[in-house]
Amino acid sequence: QVQVVESGGGLVQAGGSLRLSCAASGSIFSLNVMGWYRQAPGKQREFIARIFSGGSTNYAGSVKGRFTISRDNAKNTVYLQMNTMKPEDTAVYYCFANFIGDPNNYWGQGTQVTVSS
Repeated sequence: QVQVVESGGGLVQAGGSLRLSCAASGSIFSLNVMGWYRQAPGKQREFIARIFSGGSTNYAGSVKGRFTISRDNAKNTVYLQMNTMKPEDTAVYYCFANFIGDPNNYWGQGTQVTVSS
């Protein structure tokens, strides 16, 4: 059974930094893409960043230049370094993982990030 587990959320002041981690386990297939979405109260879930197994990355315009996604393939873990944070970054952050040969995306339970002004 595939598990995706996030950690690292919390409360930070505007201008501060947080790092989220996400570990995927339980699949017989190799990891393909891992990434992050977020959902603020009353809003739709939005894409934040993703990283492919080869290391290429994509970012949403709202976080480009402030957030950095990276991964440790040996640990099946992805990280999201969030710098220069803004109150509008407040949301529940969800990690997803996709495996080669498996059509499903697997999601974590979400971790709350709150940025105070």
